[in-house]
Amino acid sequence: MKTRTKVTFYDRKSETLARKELEKFQERRLRKLLEPVLASNAFYRRKLREAGIRKPVPLSRLSDLPFTTKGEIVADQAAQPPYGTNLTFPLKAYTRLHQTSGTTGTPIRWLDTPEGYQSFVNQWKHVYRGAGVGPGDCVFVAFSFGPFYGFWGAFDAGPQLGCLTITGGGQTSEQRLVHMRDVRPSVLISTPTYALRLAEIGRTMGIETSKLGVRVTIHAGEPGASIPATRKRIQELWGARAYDHAGMTEMGGYGFECQAQLGPHVNESDFILEVLDPRTQEPVTEGRGEIVLTNLGRVCSPLIRYRTGDLAEVTRKRCECGRTFALLKGGLLGRADDMMTIRGINVFPSAIENILRRFPEVAEFQGIVTQQQEMQELLLRLETESLDEGQQPALAQRIIVEMHTRLHLRPLVEFAPPGSLPRAEMKSRRFRVHPAS
Repeated sequence: MKTRTKVTFYDRKSETLARKELEKFQERRLRKLLEPVLASNAFYRRKLREAGIRKPVPLSRLSDLPFTTKGEIVADQAAQPPYGTNLTFPLKAYTRLHQTSGTTGTPIRWLDTPEGYQSFVNQWKHVYRGAGVGPGDCVFVAFSFGPFYGFWGAFDAGPQLGCLTITGGGQTSEQRLVHMRDVRPSVLISTPTYALRLAEIGRTMGIETSKLGVRVTIHAGEPGASIPATRKRIQELWGARAYDHAGMTEMGGYGFECQAQLGPHVNESDFILEVLDPRTQEPVTEGRGEIVLTNLGRVCSPLIRYRTGDLAEVTRKRCECGRTFALLKGGLLGRADDMMTIRGINVFPSAIENILRRFPEVAEFQGIVTQQQEMQELLLRLETESLDEGQQPALAQRIIVEMHTRLHLRPLVEFAPPGSLPRAEMKSRRFRVHPAS
């Protein structure tokens, strides 16, 4: 595995500020955000005035501001199509349009000014430098470059950092692998699912992805790169260190991993992080809760105290890399609305994936939760590699034992023909819940 050990920063000063100094920095940026928003952003001017807010508040009074939810944004865009009213400047000031993937509902359209988009690009510079990527690296971005925000920022940040940056847009997976074999990039950008898929296709082409020269892979779109067994599988297949990144189209790239790889740091120079107990709505200083974010750099189309729905365990202790930014230990645990209840046990899809990826025979999987009489059942559909049908029952039993030992679940297991389960370049949704009929 090809690695660099030197700790690298995009902005060492802001990333290592003492907590009190960091909060002063955030407070200055919060005022610079709220002043124009209160003056000319119709969505937030109305929302904040209804809460009695007519002028900027200090950081200590952030909780006076109301939460923002995805449902509000969707409703606003439906009422005022196509962009809604969350625009701080006249429409002619905006130069880019992206939208969410729509995997969890109605897609959201998001406009950016040049300055707003550059803040997103700069957030990707934190991602790169956190992973030790910089001048002299060759970055291959395996992304279709559609309207989804995705890895546009990764592609535009690379050249600004002095990286040779190559697009994989408009290519099949096979063409991308041949391209990578020819140019030998040192960095791969993709979803974790797609990194596994490329390695799978590479084997059928006689291309060993571990010999392509990649030393770093960076992943977003789903939590796979922070799932230990999935990270391990990617690193073995690519001969590289796999890094996680957290972001949202409507929010930007708020999380990046450092080389200590304990989980993503929250970029607190660009975002104010709050963590809430999802039941009581009370703040959590250290520990598990829902991530609530305020984007300080996107004045043009802001989100203030945005309920992301993502759950994480947060620590604000200084990291061994030297950063004082908060850390999401072990990555995102999942979305609050992704949690499944099976026979009275609450479980996140990531916990199931972490077990299945421990079995190298499992090439792909799908989970289906169904209602059987009075209880829920989990059915796992598995594709296997290099495994005869006669060996499948033994593998199924090993998986059932591991699931019961770690999660107290006994799933049903069935095997699917090779290549029959869906693969995705972007976000992959492997679990479905079928309500009782």
